[in-house]
Amino acid sequence: MKLAFLALGVLGCSSSPVDYSAPVGIELDAKSGDVTMSVVTEQKDITTESGNPYGAFISSAMAKLNGKMPSRIEIDDLTLTLGGQSTGVSTLDQVLSGDVDVAFIANSSNNTYDAGHITNPTGVGPDDVSPDFDWSMVAPQDVAQMLNGSFKVVMRGSAASGFTTKGADAQLQLTFTFSAFQ
Repeated sequence: MKLAFLALGVLGCSSSPVDYSAPVGIELDAKSGDVTMSVVTEQKDITTESGNPYGAFISSAMAKLNGKMPSRIEIDDLTLTLGGQSTGVSTLDQVLSGDVDVAFIANSSNNTYDAGHITNPTGVGPDDVSPDFDWSMVAPQDVAQMLNGSFKVVMRGSAASGFTTKGADAQLQLTFTFSAFQ
């Protein structure tokens, strides 16, 4: 009997997404001269890319929810790619080594939420980044900001050996696919 209630409870908590985003790309510009203490750190607002694909995703989800905001968002897929406009480097492992973290920072509170993690990216990509984002960890004061796009995407990782002296300009693209829930 307890098992039946447990199964119903689990089934009752799961819900299907009401919408999926088109790929949401964030282009980060990592320059050799910007490396601090052997760490590459770049950030950008989620809404700054051409056409604001994150905003389009939230608008589409709201339309499917009759004007209501989604109750949560999740990351379904996240990749890292070295852009073709990069100079002085030809692979991701010439820019980054070891652990590379992706995070969201809420604009008004500066609270940080893990978004994903990759170790030793290689080639030009796209390399899979393991999504770590957990909506249940978003503080109540940040929920509206996360839904309306008032947050930054931050990528931080150890600089590859020699990157700081290459005079390189690496165009790093993080590409997210999100899902929204009722």
